[in-house]
Amino acid sequence: MSDDLYTTITDKVGEGFYSEKRSKFMAFAHHVGSADEVKTIIDTYRKKYYDARHVCYAYMLGPERSIFRANDDGEPSSTAGKPILGQINSQGLTDILIVVVRYYGGVNLGTGGLIVAYRTAAADAISHCDVVVRQVEEMVTYNYAYPLMNDVMRIVKEMGPRVVSQTFDNTCSITLAIRKSQAGQLRERLQKLSF
Repeated sequence: MSDDLYTTITDKVGEGFYSEKRSKFMAFAHHVGSADEVKTIIDTYRKKYYDARHVCYAYMLGPERSIFRANDDGEPSSTAGKPILGQINSQGLTDILIVVVRYYGGVNLGTGGLIVAYRTAAADAISHCDVVVRQVEEMVTYNYAYPLMNDVMRIVKEMGPRVVSQTFDNTCSITLAIRKSQAGQLRERLQKLSF
């Protein structure tokens, strides 16, 4: 995949479920944009399922997929967060949080059983998500004299960036969001208008 595209999920929450030896694993996949948002969502699940034994999770953030974390919340090391993160990685997703809530059924599953349970619940949650490919956008702001308006709008029409904001005054200003790989070309075309 090109370096200015990334795969994520829509805002629809994907829900998954797995049950083994009376233990129940409920999984929830959320689209997230920041670590603060992750913390808020996890706090919500901890309150809502206050009687659950474990609220484990993993998340991945950013188009480069460089910000991530996995949390076992008291389960044996690497038996919960890591398998959840593994499912995120196997799908190549980012800007996603998967929370798995476990209700203990009274029978120990062992490390292998836990890994299977968390992995399966996370995969089920992802399977109920709408996966989308988005482009990494770059912002381009251009200030220009009013008489250049038609020229600017022609470039906008030809290159198709998203208009984020614009002001019309003695000096006009436009802020555009465009696919990262096309930002340089857009800047160059706009700059040429000023000469």
